[in-house]
Amino acid sequence: MGDLYALDFDGVLCDSCGESSLSAVKAAEVRWPGLFHGVDSAMQDWIVEQMHIVRPVVETGYENLLLVRLLLEMKIPSIRKSSVADGLTIDGILEKWSKLKPVIMEEWDEERDVLIDIFGKVRDDWMENDLTTWIGANRFYPGVPDALKFASSRIYIVTTKQSRFADALLRELAGVVIPPERIFGLGTGPKVEVLKQLQRKPENLGLKLHFVEDRLATLKNVIKESELDGWNLYLGDWGYNTRKEREEAAAIPRIHLLQLSDFSKKLK
Repeated sequence: MGDLYALDFDGVLCDSCGESSLSAVKAAEVRWPGLFHGVDSAMQDWIVEQMHIVRPVVETGYENLLLVRLLLEMKIPSIRKSSVADGLTIDGILEKWSKLKPVIMEEWDEERDVLIDIFGKVRDDWMENDLTTWIGANRFYPGVPDALKFASSRIYIVTTKQSRFADALLRELAGVVIPPERIFGLGTGPKVEVLKQLQRKPENLGLKLHFVEDRLATLKNVIKESELDGWNLYLGDWGYNTRKEREEAAAIPRIHLLQLSDFSKKLK
């Protein structure tokens, strides 16, 4: 029996936090230029540092813009427009993001699709004008490019990243070509629905199914779907998750905690 691996991208294959944080600062400045008066390079560096810490809460890229603005509001009381910034801490964001996000979206009168478009355009512009530094702000985790190149398993990418960015990084940085029909990016539906699609494909019948993800919440959503009981589930402990989440995952029988060295071996 062969193996099928559905792989998340950010936090499993690629550490894109440097690029996504810098792009988010640029995009936030486009969206809310008035908030950035007086924001110097030291403040921007502080924001990017904090973005690395809060990265585990991000499910879809546009949320990075919201986090940049929220961090600014936490730091600069005079620009606050949200009711949640006063007294909020980094730990508070990590613990309560799912509750904070709808509040700030409403209070800032923002729309998800608008933010997605702005974030994508900023990245497109950066890629077009300086592909080398855009690529250089990302890195694949050690051993991952070779594991993908020499994988004997059938590989699919299942990500909330826009497909064109995942494809560009795989080609330019990892030297790996994955056919476009095997990359399911933003806009292809929730991951649970993509997994259902994959297991129904005639060419995948009879394969052993594996899903590797770095977000515990996503794996929990898979567990809720009885139709997906045939999937082996893995939480990559090198990705964007917290110790608390890893401890919780270890207590869930369906979820295997996976280390990076074991992940690379599995694909081969």
